[in-house]
Amino acid sequence: MVADEVAKAVEECARAAKAAAPSLAAAPEERIDSALLAMANRLLDGRAAVLEANEADVAKARAEGMSAGLLDRLTITEERLTGMADQLRLLAGAPHQERSVPVSTLDDGLRLVERRRPVGVIGANYEARPNVTVDVASQLVKSRNGGVLRTGSAALGSAQRLLEVVIAPALAEAGIEPDVVQLVPRVEREAAAALVSLPELVPLVILRGSGDSTRSLALAAARHGVRTLAHADGGGVLYIDEGADSEKVGALVSASLDRLGVCNRLNLLLVHSAVHDTLWPVIAEALDGRGVTPSLAPHEHPIGYEWALDSEREATVTVAVVDGLPEAVRIANEQTSGLAAGIATEDETAAEAFLDGYTGTGVFWNAPTRLLDGFKLLAVPETGINLDRVPGPRGPVTYTDLYVRQYAVVPDRR
Repeated sequence: MVADEVAKAVEECARAAKAAAPSLAAAPEERIDSALLAMANRLLDGRAAVLEANEADVAKARAEGMSAGLLDRLTITEERLTGMADQLRLLAGAPHQERSVPVSTLDDGLRLVERRRPVGVIGANYEARPNVTVDVASQLVKSRNGGVLRTGSAALGSAQRLLEVVIAPALAEAGIEPDVVQLVPRVEREAAAALVSLPELVPLVILRGSGDSTRSLALAAARHGVRTLAHADGGGVLYIDEGADSEKVGALVSASLDRLGVCNRLNLLLVHSAVHDTLWPVIAEALDGRGVTPSLAPHEHPIGYEWALDSEREATVTVAVVDGLPEAVRIANEQTSGLAAGIATEDETAAEAFLDGYTGTGVFWNAPTRLLDGFKLLAVPETGINLDRVPGPRGPVTYTDLYVRQYAVVPDRR
């Protein structure tokens, strides 16, 4: 009975978003940007209400034993709230997608045009991070897609307040039907399964969360004919080459661990055997400065184990000694998530070999993997980081990726 009630609630959200989607698809660009600016203003004006709801979520999660890293993800601070508003303003000022792109001239006085159309309604299932509610909703609005959002139970109170105080009234103020963005009101896990089972209403779902749960949802979605953009696994890799600069190594290790509960943090440190003994004091000092413990060989876990998902030991980094760059590349490609890997070296030849050899989503030279983030790289929020190894949006997914292509052949009247 509960599962049926949950599925009904999700379907009602999907139908409401689909009914409202045409008002967003047809809205002029200035109206869409006006809605995003209104969200930024309402976020700042309503900060007391948003922070109050978030404090209640955090207090409840702490009482239930949530780990420090996950609590950090759940928390909206004054600084983070201001940052959310700044990102909304940047998104409002970002250029809109070209909705019609000339491709070529055909015979018989015709021409080919690529039209970029909204998907319609896009679902999003994500972990207990309330800022993601604003990130995803704003990206969907900018791309003219309706949305059905489902967040973890720990962040539901914050998400509901953000929808009620920020998102819905800003859409209404701009003349867009506020029902175009829906938040699933149920906390049961069955809600996520229901969201990926409605191909006629929600043909695409963005999946963010732990690897096992996201992969399970992606498989369920495939059985129902629903496409997914999945961010299943994380964990950054840093290979310290024999040509590394010791000061840069310390700075990179420290900068990669400024937050522990995020997917792009340093997870695995590979150190060339020729410089391990020399650089270990620098590495150890950087780890100690962040309160992080190294997991040294022999390891009792897979070498690519994602510490951010381990509530008991998230302040850990796996450290392994390697014989050289080929072994480091092989480990990064075959034994980690494929999210991001970097090399610390002053040797340009080694750096180029690493850049060419690593096949994952993001690759870095003397830069932290923490930079693999839509806002940090592209100056707009992201809906997630897609790790697929097939054609399509890969890496940070933003509003520019959330469309379907349509070919149109029209008379050439230019």
